[in-house]
Amino acid sequence: MGLIRLIVAPIRRLASSRLVQLGIVVALILLLENFSDNHAVLSQLADALDKAVEGTVQFVSDHLLRLRTFSRSLLTDSVMVVYVYVICLLIFTVVRYAVRLLVDFAGLTNFLWLRNTIARERGIAAYRAWLPLERIRPRDCPQEVWEKQFAWPEGDKPPYPPLHWRILREVLAYLILIVLVAVLIQLFTPFPVLTWIGGRI
Repeated sequence: MGLIRLIVAPIRRLASSRLVQLGIVVALILLLENFSDNHAVLSQLADALDKAVEGTVQFVSDHLLRLRTFSRSLLTDSVMVVYVYVICLLIFTVVRYAVRLLVDFAGLTNFLWLRNTIARERGIAAYRAWLPLERIRPRDCPQEVWEKQFAWPEGDKPPYPPLHWRILREVLAYLILIVLVAVLIQLFTPFPVLTWIGGRI
């Protein structure tokens, strides 16, 4: 397992680069545009992507902004890149979740005698994650009490809010940030963003 991690580490570091991700997305778009005629599935994907991009650009042109040649082509390219990037992100998220489930199943059933290896790797990761919390534990607080209070509460419940509350909190934080930026632009620049948004609504 350690050897696999050592081999995969440079690939993961390279794949996490935003520039490399943008290059992969552009390559996928070019692949869909140039080789979709020979494959039925690729042709359907390319047609669906074109319709989604055209619909988005038309909606923006009809309801939000007046688009001319340069801004329309720029928006078309940007929307296409964003759509393909989001689709790839969703696919990789599902694949990562499936691989994690397979690794959990392999560890649970001791498939190919991998349980000890998986447990050792996860134990190392858990210890590394625990160290920053352990460094700030007061000397007069026993480790069992510290763990019970912050790391492993009673009832086997995680010490963080449920997923829907975390999503709601993130969405509200982004909305507040967007409103704050719009207010600052309205007050300190010549662009009447809030007036424009109010007129559109």
